[in-house]
Amino acid sequence: MTTEKKPGAAEAHASQVFHLRDSVSYQEGSIVSREIVGKKTGTVTVFAFYEGQGLSEHTAPFDALVYILDGEAEIHISGKTYNPKEGETIIMPANEPHALKAIKRFKMLLIMIRS
Repeated sequence: MTTEKKPGAAEAHASQVFHLRDSVSYQEGSIVSREIVGKKTGTVTVFAFYEGQGLSEHTAPFDALVYILDGEAEIHISGKTYNPKEGETIIMPANEPHALKAIKRFKMLLIMIRS
């Protein structure tokens, strides 16, 4: 996975209007991420998954909200498959096994609150 980090990236968009979809670019054969907000209490990260790329099954100790910015994802949560599309949201519950895969490329916003 590639992380796009630029000096002051977390503050880069503070008090500015911007398009989340434009925060990361697709890269062939890769997953690209960019942290928009990174605090002790939680993170907001934008991801771009190239076709065929994914994250293997894992768990997280906190709920994670996924908002699809572009394309369509295949998300597995506790053995059930979901296919959210652009403009749709799904919550991946804390401590539940989940995995993501790009059948076609997609971008998502991931919001994780650690409290």
